[in-house]
Amino acid sequence: MARKIKKGDTVQVISGKDKGKTGEVITVIPKEDKVIVRGVNVVKRHQRPTSHMRQGGIIEKESPIYVYKVALVCPSCGKPTRVGFKVLEDGSKVRYCKKCGEVIDK
Repeated sequence: MARKIKKGDTVQVISGKDKGKTGEVITVIPKEDKVIVRGVNVVKRHQRPTSHMRQGGIIEKESPIYVYKVALVCPSCGKPTRVGFKVLEDGSKVRYCKKCGEVIDK
């Protein structure tokens, strides 16, 4: 399931507390079937001062969300959609939008 969503894709949350929010995928964790999306599932974490982070305190950071709770937003039609795979004439395997049929990968 995680192979349908890649780093840099724009996704929309389809269930959970952040339903309807849209953001860019920062990281994909395929072993856990999770993704980290910018601005979605933000949690507060108490951080101790370290050599990298001089000042401690409460920081906000994105937490992983299950990949089946997000849908890819098609770049051409702008709607959340399911993703399909097809092989082009030159033999390359690409992702395509199931709603409009346009190729997502360049």
